[in-house]
Amino acid sequence: MIGKLKKGSSFGGCIRYVTGKDEAKILASDGVLLGTNAEIVQSFELQRQLNPRIKKPVGHIALSFKPDDKPRLTDDFMAKIALEYMQMMGINDTQFIIVRHHNTDNPHCHIVYNRINNEGKLISDAHDYRRNEQVTKALKSKYGLTYGTDKSKTNTRKLRNAERAKYEVHNAVKEALKGADSWQKFKNELAKRGVHLEFVYKDKERTKVQGIRFCKDGYCFKGTQISRDYSFGKLNAKLEGTENLLSARAKSAQQYEQGCHKNEQMPFMSESSQDPWDGISSIGLFAPANAQTFEQFPEDESSKKKKKKRRRGFSL
Repeated sequence: MIGKLKKGSSFGGCIRYVTGKDEAKILASDGVLLGTNAEIVQSFELQRQLNPRIKKPVGHIALSFKPDDKPRLTDDFMAKIALEYMQMMGINDTQFIIVRHHNTDNPHCHIVYNRINNEGKLISDAHDYRRNEQVTKALKSKYGLTYGTDKSKTNTRKLRNAERAKYEVHNAVKEALKGADSWQKFKNELAKRGVHLEFVYKDKERTKVQGIRFCKDGYCFKGTQISRDYSFGKLNAKLEGTENLLSARAKSAQQYEQGCHKNEQMPFMSESSQDPWDGISSIGLFAPANAQTFEQFPEDESSKKKKKKRRRGFSL
């Protein structure tokens, strides 16, 4: 399950798209006069006038599921998930319709809602891409839905315009990282794949990098729009970490070679050379650490007299 978020200015174009597909079916709605497309659009437009300053009042979300989940995804179950998704995203107290499509292998539905709620206030879209990722993951875990496969396996030929460029950028970044151990090499690898890398700076002097941007075929995407793993911070940690590791290995190898070269230059001791162990008693060298050594001292006069008396006592 994934959610694709869009905002627009024309309810007419969006409604015609979601209801114009073969076998399109409205699963749920609220605050909208259902009938012809013109009546649906008019309902949205009337509420739009509560806050005419908003230039993009159209909220459009496509919820797509994996083919493996199709047997479970009845209309009621899909509507239940879509409504719960809206609640968790903070899309409350406003007009909406939920329309199911059957034109792809992936079961999916479209949520069209009015960003101007029933009280004329704008529904916040702050951090909506991050919240979308968190909400879809939570719902997949709750209902045991299949997790999406690697984007590199997506058939980009079926995609169009920005969506196609986005997937191609994702695949290019993934491949470029395999052969890159520095920012310059990473940039060169991307260029080979038709992707231009740009840094976004905090200051006019361009000394502090704020983010990163990938451009292809006239479309540009923030790193986090491609993947949470492709933010500047995470890519910088990966590339600088690899570069530092390679530098440390090269330095270690250099020190090892220098040590070997130094040992080769040390002269061997000849037989005529003075033995550095000369003058050191072999007894002291090889004796156990707790062994005691004894020295002979000259006997005093009293000791000699005692020995003479002993000999006299035993003489016959």
